[in-house]
Amino acid sequence: MKLTPNFYRDRVCLNVLAGSKENASAIYEAAEGHVLVGVLSKNYPDVATAVADMRDYAARIDNALSVGLGAGDPNQSAMVSAIAREVQPQHVNQVFTGVATSRALLGQSETVVNGLVSPTGTPGLVKISTGPLSSQAADGVVPIETAIALLKDMGGSSVKYFPMGGLTCRDEYLAVAEACARYDFWLEPTGGIDLDNFGEILQIALEAGVRKIIPHVYSSIIDKVSGDTRPADVCQLMAITQKLVQ
Repeated sequence: MKLTPNFYRDRVCLNVLAGSKENASAIYEAAEGHVLVGVLSKNYPDVATAVADMRDYAARIDNALSVGLGAGDPNQSAMVSAIAREVQPQHVNQVFTGVATSRALLGQSETVVNGLVSPTGTPGLVKISTGPLSSQAADGVVPIETAIALLKDMGGSSVKYFPMGGLTCRDEYLAVAEACARYDFWLEPTGGIDLDNFGEILQIALEAGVRKIIPHVYSSIIDKVSGDTRPADVCQLMAITQKLVQ
């Protein structure tokens, strides 16, 4: 069972949500396998139910499973870690304070574990107080370089930068991308990304020199009636990726 994502040209892997198992298979095919398919822990009543269902998802998509929190909900942190231990997916979404627990319970270093940091309004500074208790406390703001070092200390693979609001915090995002490139850390831009701004958001990270990028594209490509991610939109995202990654 492959534990590492299938990056396009070893550089970019999409991250999108699945509305159903059939949708997950369609997404995987549309992205030519260069995708992590998100399934949210928040949608399950308990760990055992989630593990059984997510194993089925993983079997359909060559383990390209991304275990999600659910809108970055810090209260899902412990559940995500417990699921990850059993399922051994390719990708785990975590709040900043949940990274070490997930890595320890996974028992291996191959699965990608991101750590959620948020914009602050000041380029070069990020909020790391994204955990269950810390998110309710005064903002913990540190230089992005410090956040990356802390994530590395905890066994993290990447910065999940959320909520970006698309390109509304462009200068801050650029500073994060440059720091990730400088310290050889992966980057996962998240929040408000759509077919219109995806290319520019990806280009910023590529030009900054980020080694591996996992852009999350969620609600903008989900059909509101069915709840499924539109495979045609995933095809479009892949076409943009292929154009930019030479």
